[in-house]
Amino acid sequence: MTTPVVIAATTRHTATLIFFHGLGDTGHGWATSMGAIKAPHMKVICPTAPTMPVTLNAGFKMPSWFDLRSLDATGPEDEEGIRKAAEMVHGMIAEEVAAGIPSKRIVLGGFSQGGALALYSALTFPEPLAGVIALSAWLPLHQKFPANAVGNKNIPVLQCHGDCDPIVPYKWGQMTASLLKQFMSKVEFKTYSGMMHSSCDQEMQDMKSFIEKLVKP
Repeated sequence: MTTPVVIAATTRHTATLIFFHGLGDTGHGWATSMGAIKAPHMKVICPTAPTMPVTLNAGFKMPSWFDLRSLDATGPEDEEGIRKAAEMVHGMIAEEVAAGIPSKRIVLGGFSQGGALALYSALTFPEPLAGVIALSAWLPLHQKFPANAVGNKNIPVLQCHGDCDPIVPYKWGQMTASLLKQFMSKVEFKTYSGMMHSSCDQEMQDMKSFIEKLVKP
């Protein structure tokens, strides 16, 4: 992996947000937006995914957290790649903990494939995290849940989705939220009218409020 984009805390560093980009993007793609909404005591880490061939894009190489094999909710998934990516995320959390930030002061977030990775990584991590933000995303290997959820079933989740998303269908977001609500107690699903596979000012504002509530100074 290339070096992640890091935005330092502007006051004493007591919380961390690790945010994962979507397919074909880099850590730079979200760094400015995250820097604008982070709390002063929070460090933001925006890693860039390794470059790999992506089945869905005719095998072209691009930054991707794991291979995407189908756009069908019941289609085949890259289980080994998803597990490996989550282990990488767990390693990043461990580095923050080693640097003195308790896991319950660490927020995972991401857009699209990055949001999918954030959700999966949180649920397969045994120590308590602060919360998860999943934008225009879904839960990978969803048929293995709740059985595979080893931790973080009681942390706040903010799921955001545009109702005109042509890439990750809005219905996937709804289905993910209803699955999560079966075994998680604090799932919030927000809909953005007319929004496609992107972000908007209201969504950024909702994320900012969510982060402020999660990790107070």
